[in-house]
Amino acid sequence: MRIGINGSDKLVNPDLGVILDDIGASEASGFTSYWLAQTGLLDATAVLGLAGPRTGGIELGTAVVPTWQRHPSALAAQALTAQAATGGRFTLGIGLAHKPSVEGTLGMTWERPIRHMLDYLDVLLPLLHDGAADHTGDVWSYHGGGPRPVTDPPKVMLAALGQQMLEIAGRRCDGTILWCVGPVTLERQIVPTIGAAAANADRPTPSVVCSLPVWVTDDPAPAREFVGAILKDYATLPSYRAMLDIEGVHGVEEISLIGSEAEVTDGLGRIAAAGATDFTGVVMGGSPDEQARGRATLAAFTS
Repeated sequence: MRIGINGSDKLVNPDLGVILDDIGASEASGFTSYWLAQTGLLDATAVLGLAGPRTGGIELGTAVVPTWQRHPSALAAQALTAQAATGGRFTLGIGLAHKPSVEGTLGMTWERPIRHMLDYLDVLLPLLHDGAADHTGDVWSYHGGGPRPVTDPPKVMLAALGQQMLEIAGRRCDGTILWCVGPVTLERQIVPTIGAAAANADRPTPSVVCSLPVWVTDDPAPAREFVGAILKDYATLPSYRAMLDIEGVHGVEEISLIGSEAEVTDGLGRIAAAGATDFTGVVMGGSPDEQARGRATLAAFTS
């Protein structure tokens, strides 16, 4: 299992220089990938493109860009630009987001999410691979194309939890990017479902990227309490609630990797054994020392 960093915690107070420095430091520490969510008013795809010339080998990906906010033709242009800027190291992670944000923040109607994603991919993927798309859909349509800055398309990953979305990810994308998912769910639902869909479509074995909070500490109780408090809303969203129910837990803090170096390493081992190809930690800590311990524990893990 490859180990990377999810730097989305840096988006709470987004500082472009700090994030770019963190990407460089993560590569220097030996991490294989660095991921950013699209939240707020900092553009994750643009940031990762900027990191391209400053890095040499680390994979750079979005985890994830919500599809409702951008027409697939616009996102295709952004992704191809980032792919060119990174020398072919960009991965485009996309996802549906959730009904409260779509209807509350965007003022749009949450309906037919599976049809929405199928239409989205019917425009996005041909533009990435061929530079043109001709699709009239129920939700998204596009007829046209143009010259691309790079002909080697980026990988496309789909945030997928439920049966239908996992099957779409396996049939049409390069894998799935996960949040709020532990080893039980990986083994019982995620890995077998996406793997079977990819095999039936004669596609390569998909990547399964698992991301969770990581906090190495000698005092885990308050750390778990803090993580539970700041991430409590995830336990109320239907898609994540279903995953937590499979794990048999109430909140994300119960599947987060919190504790000593040995306990975090054991947790990583369970995730690797469950079939994840990648783990990307959101490294937390009550002090710089705890954060450094967390990164060192991740960097030292081998499977």
